[in-house]
Amino acid sequence: MKLKGFLAVLSVMIVVGFVLGYAVKSATSANPPVHDAADVGVLESGAGMQQVSQQSPDDLPRSRENAITRAVARVSPAVVGINVTEVRQFRDPFHSFFGDDPFFRQFFGDRTYKQEVKGIGSGFIISPDGYIVTNDHVAGNAAEITVTLTSGERLKAQIVGSDPVTDICLLKVEGRNLPSLTFGNSDEIIIGEWSIALGNPFGLFEINDKPTVTVGVISSTGMNLGRVGNRFYRDMIETDAAINGGNSGGPLVNGLGEVIGVNTLIFTGGQSSTYVGYGFAIPINKVKSIVNELRKSGKVGRQGYTGFEAQVVDVNIARYFGLARAEGIIISEIHRGGPSERAGLRVGDIILEINGKNVKSDTDFLGILYDSKPGETWEMKIFRDKRTISISLRIDKDPQ
Repeated sequence: MKLKGFLAVLSVMIVVGFVLGYAVKSATSANPPVHDAADVGVLESGAGMQQVSQQSPDDLPRSRENAITRAVARVSPAVVGINVTEVRQFRDPFHSFFGDDPFFRQFFGDRTYKQEVKGIGSGFIISPDGYIVTNDHVAGNAAEITVTLTSGERLKAQIVGSDPVTDICLLKVEGRNLPSLTFGNSDEIIIGEWSIALGNPFGLFEINDKPTVTVGVISSTGMNLGRVGNRFYRDMIETDAAINGGNSGGPLVNGLGEVIGVNTLIFTGGQSSTYVGYGFAIPINKVKSIVNELRKSGKVGRQGYTGFEAQVVDVNIARYFGLARAEGIIISEIHRGGPSERAGLRVGDIILEINGKNVKSDTDFLGILYDSKPGETWEMKIFRDKRTISISLRIDKDPQ
């Protein structure tokens, strides 16, 4: 009797277990198992890969677009290649033996001759009616200028005006509804942000009528590179985007496609004439003011008058006046009735800073002076009687 009861209970348990197992299996099939985050990621990646494989070829380029490619697409149509012809005058090296002596000239004649010199550069259109910005050292002395557009069209350009001091030249071609670029604000540049250089290195623009694009970051700002001939390179933008011969005059743009500078110089370390690490661009805020003047009058007026004469502070002068380092310029003469006399400057004052910019040499001072206009005010730090004082000087117009 007991055995029959045990078998009956066992039979019931087997039936119940079978029913429960079948229910669990059905529920599991209806609701897939939950995986942890890693497993979900793998599944989603697999689904994504399957989705990409199903994309049409036309969709693939759009999936690779980013801020840089969009900026390049926006900017490229307004970048131009520039070919120039200059007429330069050369002098026979034997001329130095005779000088400009009229006696020898009657036998040997004028030992000078002219020769055409070809050059290349870059530029960018800033208005739909055909104004183009480039460097003075690219086109400022050109006798003939040809501009190549990305459409393949070649146009003759005329010089509207050029400024050797800032190395900016403004050209004009005949055109309507031309693509043009937007100016950014170079005072708002962020160190480390993307920078894109476009131009015509080595004349490559001529091959396919497209600018060459290089990408880097803003490495530094406010770089004072001194004087080259009659040009002053101050407050330059430094970038590691590759800039080579022929890039001069082309735009340096940010990730929004706004022009933040004009590519102008490269650092070579004296080893070569090609890019070895860093390039420099003129800040666009400076370019804006220069271009506005060139557009109005064809030149940049520099009639600023300070009313003093000065010389560089050397080691002996620094020691005599108790200055820790040989830097700045020392006032040697004050013009009577001039702005310096009215400001309270004295002979022997040493100018160390103007409007927050250090004055370490006469090149620094001249660069600041050439950037100034009548009516502007200089806030200066002056070393006098072994202490530093502040003096304000209002720039007048040159009376001459």
